Amino acid sequence: MSANGFKIVYKGGEGEIVEKKSRFIAYVKPVDTEEEAAAFIEEIKKKNWDARHNCAAAVIGKNNEFTRCNDDGEPAGTAGKPMLEVLLGEGVHNVAVVVTRYFGGILLGTGGLVRAYQAAVKAGLEAATVVEKCEGVKLTLGTDYNGIGKIQYIIGNAGVHTLDTRYAENVEVDVVVPLEDEKSFVDKITEATAARTQIDNLGNVQYIIIDGKCQVT
Repeated sequence: MSANGFKIVYKGGEGEIVEKKSRFIAYVKPVDTEEEAAAFIEEIKKKNWDARHNCAAAVIGKNNEFTRCNDDGEPAGTAGKPMLEVLLGEGVHNVAVVVTRYFGGILLGTGGLVRAYQAAVKAGLEAATVVEKCEGVKLTLGTDYNGIGKIQYIIGNAGVHTLDTRYAENVEVDVVVPLEDEKSFVDKITEATAARTQIDNLGNVQYIIIDGKCQVT
């Protein structure tokens, strides 16, 4: 993981486990606000109104500024808190999870409930798409055709992500550089092209990598 990166849910998912005939269905969704989390939890409760329990947990913010969990009628501390502990342990942010339990008629005990709810959350996360969100700087590099080869070589070896390349009278390349690597990357480009590359700083951005491609968020 990048020095300034943090994991988020890019695409939600649904996972299920069965423990002593009880079904535990985990619904995972990316959320950015407390209101979004509350709305999602209510949505699942309405969808699965006939279930015995719809327990929930949510983590929002890069530094976990907002956390919440709910046992929804299960014995205190056997559902919501263990679910939250999985999210915090996996280091996932901006996510809400609801685990719906359809009771199978066999009591699991407190330890069994804790293990079942945690296993359900893990199954839900495995079904979701979890990515790293990083802090970076967007730069435009302007060069002539003699300098583009050197620039592309440095980009390829520096963990820098190309967004777009435009070929006209000169060449312009839009890149995203990890925040902590900005100075060293600019220094390398300047040295390799004898300061003939025009470097425009377009500001700080957040970005993710999906299917090998960089997306600015």
